[in-house]
Amino acid sequence: MRRLVVALATALIAAPVASAVTAPTAPVYDSKGHLVQTPYAPANAAELTKKKAADIFLHYHKVAAWLTHYPRVITYDATYDPKARAWTVSVSSGAAGEVAHGKVDDQSGAVIEAFTGPQVAWGMARGGPGAFGGSKINSKPIWLGFCAIFLLGLADLRRLVSLRNLDLLVLLSFTFSLWYFNKGDIFTSVPLAYPPLVYLLGRTVWIGIHGRGTPTRPFWPVWVLVAATVFLAGFKVGMNIEASNVIDVGYAGPIGAERIVHEGKAPYGHFPVEDNLKPCGLPDANGEIRNRIQTNGRCESANPQADTYGPVSYESYIPAYLVFGWSGKWDSLPTAHATAILFDLLCILGLGLVGLRFGGARLGATLAFAWAAYPFTQYVSSSNTNDAILPAFLIFGFWLAASPIKRGVFCALSAWTKFAPLVVAPLWLTYPDWRDRRSELRFAAGFAAATVAAFSILLLEPSLGDAISTFWHRTFSSQLNRHSPFSLWDWKQYRAKGIPDLHVVQRILEGLLVLGALAAAFFPRRKSPLQLAALTCALLIGFEIVLTHWFYLYIPWFFPFAAFALLAPARAAALRAEAPPEREHEVRELVPTA
Repeated sequence: MRRLVVALATALIAAPVASAVTAPTAPVYDSKGHLVQTPYAPANAAELTKKKAADIFLHYHKVAAWLTHYPRVITYDATYDPKARAWTVSVSSGAAGEVAHGKVDDQSGAVIEAFTGPQVAWGMARGGPGAFGGSKINSKPIWLGFCAIFLLGLADLRRLVSLRNLDLLVLLSFTFSLWYFNKGDIFTSVPLAYPPLVYLLGRTVWIGIHGRGTPTRPFWPVWVLVAATVFLAGFKVGMNIEASNVIDVGYAGPIGAERIVHEGKAPYGHFPVEDNLKPCGLPDANGEIRNRIQTNGRCESANPQADTYGPVSYESYIPAYLVFGWSGKWDSLPTAHATAILFDLLCILGLGLVGLRFGGARLGATLAFAWAAYPFTQYVSSSNTNDAILPAFLIFGFWLAASPIKRGVFCALSAWTKFAPLVVAPLWLTYPDWRDRRSELRFAAGFAAATVAAFSILLLEPSLGDAISTFWHRTFSSQLNRHSPFSLWDWKQYRAKGIPDLHVVQRILEGLLVLGALAAAFFPRRKSPLQLAALTCALLIGFEIVLTHWFYLYIPWFFPFAAFALLAPARAAALRAEAPPEREHEVRELVPTA
């Protein structure tokens, strides 16, 4: 009996092995021609070979055209995903690294995804009109509608061929660059951004030196501009709430506010990360779980490189954070929405006050309308970034320019948001006359006081020295050493034939920018508000021209001052700042009425 049990067990164990060994490679029929056994076929087996999938991808027109920029030494790798029934192909070229990446459908042999050049490493370079701001602001009807309202409200309809109208068209011409960016054509979109920047730089430098604007004015009366501004402000708020998204820049704000208020930490070095941490939460659309249990014990969505801004950028989100909080996830983020809406409206209000002070009701209505109607300001609002904070502080500093202390405070708050306004600090220090030492000391005192207040959050860290070091490495050092395809200066990183290395040109322009910032502080010796606005605009544009990482969200940094310089009646702006009461009638005569 015992031998029988052993024999049966051996047979049962050996049967599957024998079956596997003798599995047929062709159909098996019995003596009567009936099919009794078929070959085993693995589920979702690949129909293409690795070489065939790679060959299809390499000969795809977009990939083939890009690979002509590289030597013939091309290596590739292809991996098959049986679940997706697709091949992932990666193409490399020597020191250039990975130069193309994509997917090939296994069943049809069609290329379903192909990324080349900057698109390989940069998701934002791959196009798609909804990536920044959502699909609404990027749709043709909405975007062109903003452009049309901007032109009709501000153009000189009595003289269609005028410098004023040309200026407005140039301000809108960034649209062409954005259109190619949304198509994923970075090597076309980036060069198209520089002509309007250079034109506006030249125009504002000329106005800054000569102190003369354009003599024309918009066609519409003041009440129409005010009514249109109120309507547009409401429309912009509605678009932000109903049809916008929050990109990583906007997501940074609630994180920083939470670290300051709830955890009692400076933001720097404490943002949520992904590496080597336990995943939590649900997978995203790509099947990846991006939430991690952070060192604070919370399940949070990662945003590891967003602690790169100044302290005011995070402190500005504290009021909204106290109202709406932050769930720890990259969800609807009401704190980011509320802050973006608040500073967008503050820019409208501030420009209205600036216009009233320096040019009367017409200029106030004109400047407020200009911000409300300019499509790139809504691009910022719909992306819910921190890029309206910087100009908002500068606008209010300009409004209070007659007070050196207040001017210094607001210049510092703007500078410690995203650093660019540091380039205008010498100019604002010496306004209106560089020989006024008392005024300069008061500006410096205001700037220093605001700086100390802004950086006081570093005292939340155990070691102030370590906090300062972390701040430097996470902000200035990170920004100075970053790579980016969104300017002309860093394209050499792709080591592609025919793309020049312009780093030397960039360094020369950076030196010229520093010299320009110093020159603007002393020449002209005495400046009007119009000249202050024009030179502020010119320096901010110069800063953006030399940036390695430039983007359309930065246009509103200089736009308020471009609007003032290009739209303000020159003599009225000059007199408003300096005229004693007995000369106020001269100012009123110079300001066009509704």
